[in-house]
Amino acid sequence: MRYPTDHKQQTRQRILRAASRRIRSRGTEGAAIADLMRALRLTHGGFYRHFGSKESLVVEAFEAALKEWGDREVAAIEKAPAGGEMQALIDAYLDPRHCEDIAGGCPVAALASEIARRPKGARGRFLQALRAHIRRMEAYMPGRTVEERRQKTIALLTGMAGTLTIARAFTDEQDRRTMLDGAKKFYHAAVKA
Repeated sequence: MRYPTDHKQQTRQRILRAASRRIRSRGTEGAAIADLMRALRLTHGGFYRHFGSKESLVVEAFEAALKEWGDREVAAIEKAPAGGEMQALIDAYLDPRHCEDIAGGCPVAALASEIARRPKGARGRFLQALRAHIRRMEAYMPGRTVEERRQKTIALLTGMAGTLTIARAFTDEQDRRTMLDGAKKFYHAAVKA
């Protein structure tokens, strides 16, 4: 059976998408290669035709997830009325549906504590992806200088990721909503200041 010329790339993207969701929902240690490949009906050995190591897959999955989440943030921003761009980003990020969707949500909220435990030398590509995401979002942040916009963006994104991480730990839906709503009000005011 002959495969289309882009079959290898399509398979690689399937693995990457599935790994991205699995890593966000289960963590890097909960995403065994054998289980991932079995779920995709691919062979364990076939994994190495696409990725050099699990670490390589984890990094690429994080990068892909961050780009995907950034695209969703930009879509929310672009739909917002003029002057309401950051409020739209805040509302999208701190939405209860995002809180519930760990596998499809922001990889920073899902994986930051795991990345921090990696050896310093292994964090480079994660940090590059995070810095690129911050630069992408700071273009929408109000501020008088580039440095002010950058600092506000870092504070907003890290604060919202922390809020989301902690809200996910609460089992009571009302507690989660209260936390998310309070953070929305706080960040709306902070962005305007």
